Amino acid sequence: MQNILSGIRVLDCSIAMAGPFAAQRMGDMGADVVKVEPVTGEWQRHAPAGGAAGNEVCVSFLSLNRNKRSLAIDLKAPEGKALLLELVKDADVFLQNYRPGVAERLGVDYATLSAINPKLIYVSMSGYGEDGPYRFHPGQDLLLQGMSGAMMSAGVDGAPPSAAGQYLVDAITAYSAFEGALAALFHRERTGEGQLVQVNMLDAITTIQMQELSVFTVGGVPQGRSAEPHAHSYIRSPYGVFATADGYITLAMASYAKLAELFGDPFFEGLEDQRDGWRLRDEIFAKVRENLVKRTSAEWLEAMLARDIWAGPVYGYADLVDDAQIKHNGTFVEYDHRTEGRVKVPGFPIRFSKTPSTIERGAPLVGEHSREVLEEAGLDAAAIDKLIGAGVVKQHG
Repeated sequence: MQNILSGIRVLDCSIAMAGPFAAQRMGDMGADVVKVEPVTGEWQRHAPAGGAAGNEVCVSFLSLNRNKRSLAIDLKAPEGKALLLELVKDADVFLQNYRPGVAERLGVDYATLSAINPKLIYVSMSGYGEDGPYRFHPGQDLLLQGMSGAMMSAGVDGAPPSAAGQYLVDAITAYSAFEGALAALFHRERTGEGQLVQVNMLDAITTIQMQELSVFTVGGVPQGRSAEPHAHSYIRSPYGVFATADGYITLAMASYAKLAELFGDPFFEGLEDQRDGWRLRDEIFAKVRENLVKRTSAEWLEAMLARDIWAGPVYGYADLVDDAQIKHNGTFVEYDHRTEGRVKVPGFPIRFSKTPSTIERGAPLVGEHSREVLEEAGLDAAAIDKLIGAGVVKQHG
């Protein structure tokens, strides 16, 4: 028995969670997924969540890479790159989540690969977008959770913001990439042409909050928190939301050597990231909290970004809607609804280079299109009127 994606070849050049998770979904549906990884192994092989190192394969990698075959090559070597380019000739989907600019430096960008195989679906995943003011900011799950406004929709009013208990943004981005790849394959079946599909984490986590953000932007209802808090138990310290002198920031898995330099605190000197991150988890968290209240959020974020420490702001919806990257991305769209007037809502997290998404209709009224749909199905006016009269069908207006 063939699965729905049998015969589809996927080259998975992604790392961590979002990319591998998207490729795994395709593999689960029957695609032949070739995981192209360095000879030393993909990053996730060496970063076990919860310290679950496994025997030879850590649980993190195990959970995200089933239904794949591993091809370990060095893409920086001319021979390794030549192998990949040869595989591209017969591939259907190429998926990568390199930092912006890396694909071009490696010579595996869309322009290069589509010239080799015009039918290729090229899925490019990023943290904040392929360009814009946050192009080079670290795109890590917790940082995007904080920026998305979602943390201010949960937890106790007046208490510090809390993260979701899942790698929420990674998962949503994975599903967006998976959806985009399938849609592009469908387009190719119709037309024979491949295309570039772009997905970023910021738009993915923003648009998944369709109801909440529409209540804020259209309904004008302010955010208010009054729920139970959440926490995550499988990431080494420090990993969480921390108070500063004037607000909160997110901080994820910082190097202790960098923290020692940043804070000027000898406590962090000599600590080993993976071992002590678990052994001294509570002590490290408390020490980070103690240091961060000494300066403002803006001061810390500037200093951390300069040191490539994964940190970001904690937004509410008002901050998110007004953010420079959100505006640059066109994350929110506006249109005229026949009964609601001009509305502003989250738009499209997936960018198709040749088949862009558009809003052709607003949310329909009850039975607004009953008649036209039934007419297209072959029913005549009399038959439709009879169904409407009997209450079997409703036609608005």
